[in-house]
Amino acid sequence: MDVIIRLTQEFARDHAEWAGPIVFALAFAESLVLISLLVPATIILIGIGALIGISQLAFIPLWLAATLGAALGDWLSFWLGQHYHEPISRMWPFAGRPDLLARGHRFFLKWGVYGVFFGRFFGPLRASVPLAAGACGMSATAFQWANITSAALWAASLLGPGALGLPTVINYLPH
Repeated sequence: MDVIIRLTQEFARDHAEWAGPIVFALAFAESLVLISLLVPATIILIGIGALIGISQLAFIPLWLAATLGAALGDWLSFWLGQHYHEPISRMWPFAGRPDLLARGHRFFLKWGVYGVFFGRFFGPLRASVPLAAGACGMSATAFQWANITSAALWAASLLGPGALGLPTVINYLPH
């Protein structure tokens, strides 16, 4: 896993023109139900944020790419919840671990729109809460409000420390 993280970060540094699409794809994958469990996007995005502070990468375009990718991933998870909640609950990994969806469902029922907003900042809830919100019939307008605002803050929290030159987790990874 360390090799994948390092190679992605090096590619983004060496090919700055691809940094935006890479950041968009990582944020999208991190926010999309099922896919988010397979992609170590958070740590890669933190690493790319660190590259902002030490290279020619610009913060605003990468922040926008991460915001859009995350918002689109959550929107697709929400849509899947509206239309396919039952079949998804029988797919891997949910079939073997029904607690993953159940946690997102309980979290959403307890917190509603605030759960969608804050769920983005908590690992497995990041993709399961939008799915639960869609399955529970949350209004699309309320969902998008929480989705877009949380995506913007989430993207800034991952990319911002590096852009500001603050120490990040990436400084402590093996080189």
